[in-house]
Amino acid sequence: MNVPEDLIYTKDHEWIRIDNDIATIGITDFAQGELGDIVYVEIETLNQTLDAETVFGSVEAVKTVSDLFMPLSGEIIEFNEALQDTPESVNEDPYGDGWMVKVKCTDLTQLEGLLDAKAYKSIITTG
Repeated sequence: MNVPEDLIYTKDHEWIRIDNDIATIGITDFAQGELGDIVYVEIETLNQTLDAETVFGSVEAVKTVSDLFMPLSGEIIEFNEALQDTPESVNEDPYGDGWMVKVKCTDLTQLEGLLDAKAYKSIITTG
């Protein structure tokens, strides 16, 4: 299971990469593995400001549909439009080409409530 040390994680299996006040967000390798083959990524919240833990979109896999939750409050400023044509990028490269949105964060102190790689690994290995 790939859990990069340089990312931040949520209990809902999203990852966050912070660059100043911009967060790039996607789902983890564990999450894409649990979902199976991803066939569609839906983000209808572009240019909206949402609170942490609000649903910002969904991922549709062959087996199921799963909501995506905002790990941090902020405005969704970009959607990875390549996922419209190649949603399988989430399965193939969840931490690279499979990123989902970029968010301009409004409260970076919310990072304190999230998980580092070690804490996230303990969640996915202990269930």
